[in-house]
Amino acid sequence: MPQLKDKFQYKSIMQVPRLAKIVINKGIGAAVADKKLVDVGVDELTQITGQKAVPTISKKAVSNFKLREGMPIGAKVTLRGTKMYEFLDRLTAVALPRVRDFKGISDKGFDGRGNYTFGVKEQIIFPEISIDKIARISGMDITFVTTANSDNESYELLKALGMPFANSSKK
Repeated sequence: MPQLKDKFQYKSIMQVPRLAKIVINKGIGAAVADKKLVDVGVDELTQITGQKAVPTISKKAVSNFKLREGMPIGAKVTLRGTKMYEFLDRLTAVALPRVRDFKGISDKGFDGRGNYTFGVKEQIIFPEISIDKIARISGMDITFVTTANSDNESYELLKALGMPFANSSKK
């Protein structure tokens, strides 16, 4: 906090941006045909995060995908407080280094309001998931919601928290 306070010349320590929550979302496209895949996705997210995941429900019907309104099509979990920081620590120290050819995460996932999202292609980078027990490899989106007002402030916050950004163009 003190280094961010000095860098952006905040008047009060309360103005320094914080990490509010981490949302992990897993879309399961094949769940339209097989309802059990949503349960498997919920179980995997629960194992990874240590908190019960909930199935996500479709809001619209799309006839081309044979999708009806109200069908379960994914899973998500929202982490706050201690569990959020534990997950962040495991993500940066254990899971991300297990990605093949890992050179850092992209800095292009900021939304303009201080939030950052990136995707993970394989759930097997997390040590909680046993490679022998999974039926199919699937990815997930991880969103970091911060109290920062700009992408630059959010970038500096996440970098200070240990996010391994690739050689970046942000200043």
